[in-house]
Amino acid sequence: MSNVRITKQFSFETGHALYGYDGKCKNVHGHSYKLSVTVIGKPITDRTNVKFGMVIDFSDLKKIVKEEIVDQFDHASVFNETTPHIELANELKSRGHHVILVNYQPTSENMVIDFSKRIKSRLPDIIKLHSLKLQETDTSFAEWYASDNL
Repeated sequence: MSNVRITKQFSFETGHALYGYDGKCKNVHGHSYKLSVTVIGKPITDRTNVKFGMVIDFSDLKKIVKEEIVDQFDHASVFNETTPHIELANELKSRGHHVILVNYQPTSENMVIDFSKRIKSRLPDIIKLHSLKLQETDTSFAEWYASDNL
């Protein structure tokens, strides 16, 4: 049986700031992120299985990505916990804002690496994460490929 790639797309709104950056993105701002998740596997051949013919049910993939990324990052502000932005983060938290502290600079590049780890940890063993595309704007995105990370 052939391997098949399937892709599901997601969108969420997230704010961030890049501490120490020399451009506009040093300021707190937000993006309407689009995340494309592509997995690879063999379609189920067992005719008695309710998922017969599927690599993974799109709704199962949606549940994983929703729980690991969308529900956590949507309408959150992401800051690097090792920068002075921690003061801003703590102030926002004290006022009831949803803040995520990470141990990396919250660029699209680093976020897509983080997302790959979160998704891979939840996939069934027979399904592999093939790639992620995190689109920050209509013309700017970061991509992660399993084949680049062997």
